[in-house]
Amino acid sequence: MGTTDNLRFYGGADAYLAACPSRQILDVLANKWTMLAMGALSGGPMRFGELRRRLDGITQKMLTQTLRTLERDGLVTRTVYPTIPPRVEYAATELGESVTTLMHGIRTWSEANINAVLGARDTYDARVAQEVRPVTA
Repeated sequence: MGTTDNLRFYGGADAYLAACPSRQILDVLANKWTMLAMGALSGGPMRFGELRRRLDGITQKMLTQTLRTLERDGLVTRTVYPTIPPRVEYAATELGESVTTLMHGIRTWSEANINAVLGARDTYDARVAQEVRPVTA
């Protein structure tokens, strides 16, 4: 039974249900490297090395794994040009572009609210450090 057969067999998507195949997509989209790679590709096709430089901190292995997953899910295309050495470019598909708007919003919110989040963490950590602890004998 293929993936599309699973959805037909399942009877519809409801990500709140453990057996729903849409949870697999949520796992992919919620990954930070997916979000950053798709954001980088929204500017147009990029070569592997360009993507790796843009995604500061990603390993070659993780970028390869991320791009393969995105290609398998139809969010990215991989084009190999017959040159020596071969030139490979990655680009967001139409489906991939449709999700980058959401991802851009999350990234923008994260950048705009980082100081508030860091402040909340500091407040929480200070409060937890001051909570009464049981006296041990």
